[in-house]
Amino acid sequence: MDWKEILRRRLATPSTSPNKKKSEQELKDEEMDLFTKYYSEWKGGRKNTNEFYKTIPRFYYRLPAEDEVLLQKLREESRAVFLQRKSRELLDNEELQNLWFLLDKHQTPPMIGEEAMINYENFLKVGEKAGPKCKQFFTAKVFAKLLHTDSYGRISIMQFFNYVMRKVWLHQTRIGLSLYDVAGQGYLRESDLENYILELIPTLPQLDGLEKSFYSFYVCTAVRKFFFFLDPLRTGKIKIQDILACSFLDDLLELRDEELSKESQETNWFSAPSALRVYGQYLNLDKDHNGMLSKEELSRYGTATMTNVFLDRVFQECLTYDGEMDYKTYLDFVLALENRKEPAALQYIFKLLDIENKGYLNVFSLNYFFRAIQELMKIHGQDPVSFQDVKDEIFDMVKPKDPLKISLQDLINSNQGDTVTTILIDLNGFWTYENREALVANDNENSTDLDDT
Repeated sequence: MDWKEILRRRLATPSTSPNKKKSEQELKDEEMDLFTKYYSEWKGGRKNTNEFYKTIPRFYYRLPAEDEVLLQKLREESRAVFLQRKSRELLDNEELQNLWFLLDKHQTPPMIGEEAMINYENFLKVGEKAGPKCKQFFTAKVFAKLLHTDSYGRISIMQFFNYVMRKVWLHQTRIGLSLYDVAGQGYLRESDLENYILELIPTLPQLDGLEKSFYSFYVCTAVRKFFFFLDPLRTGKIKIQDILACSFLDDLLELRDEELSKESQETNWFSAPSALRVYGQYLNLDKDHNGMLSKEELSRYGTATMTNVFLDRVFQECLTYDGEMDYKTYLDFVLALENRKEPAALQYIFKLLDIENKGYLNVFSLNYFFRAIQELMKIHGQDPVSFQDVKDEIFDMVKPKDPLKISLQDLINSNQGDTVTTILIDLNGFWTYENREALVANDNENSTDLDDT
């Protein structure tokens, strides 16, 4: 008989002692006891033969406290040994050279131009001869990933070798970064990343010209970019995986190239010219030489045409000291304005524009900021533009899900976030947008004149 039916009948049976009426709580307790008994009997027929399931395995290991010196030392040593073992598993230069020799020896004709190719059969032969360290690279999955449109079903030897090199480099870099992960949790705090970059400076030839007195400012400038873009919630730590996945580390290590072009240095945030430019701008804005920027001093940033309303919001929302901005806060400001197409930069500016802290911009918010643009236009002798026209253009550009509200995600999805924010905070940016057609026509005329000469 089903245990549910037994339980139902038992509960329906009248009490054997009618004079003694059971309380509601006693009835509930009796019901629970019977349920437990019958459920245990029913489950007993499905006993698991594996004894392991009787105990829950340990899955949480507490980090040693600050006063547990011996445990901390043990943890540090064990991590160091683990990272050394992982480092020994990587291909060294001699093994990479041997791999290249084997690939070149087993290439499959015909070549495509000057590019050597290899088919899957020879690919596996090389894998057998290359040694155990290379085994992970010689799989069908890797071959299929690099297989494109070759009619003979081959892959490029150079592409495969570059793939191996890239993997080895990523593992080496991860091990290098992990050495600075004091907590051993896969994150780097700001101080950890500062130590990493400080010790990296002597290995970058493009930074040889930096004076040691500038090192602390350079490190601050470099670290700020990582944290501005990779730590949007401002937790004070970044995943090592995120550092490896982004292009910032590539840009930083590009400074190892002694022949890096001037153009590349100018566009690289981590180059010496770029760091000196940003810090030089900060010093030029600091008229009273107190090492901090007031709202009046920051108003001269760029073309000095940002509205007072926007600057007020900057000093309301950003971290300041007695109403003045330090270099680190200034770097966030610069990174946001120089990268307005990036989601992290739009998030920074959106927070300033969202004066009611509602998570969206409405007509009131847009009018609040554009009114300051209209006032600046009057001061500069220009005819103010109608807000209704600008508002309609903004909503047409963004095409928000809600026709009356613009969210941060709407701005990002529209790919017009940089234009919208520029229109609302900077007179020069608005003027450039308003006269974009005339500017394009002038550029075309100038290029035509150059062609004629």
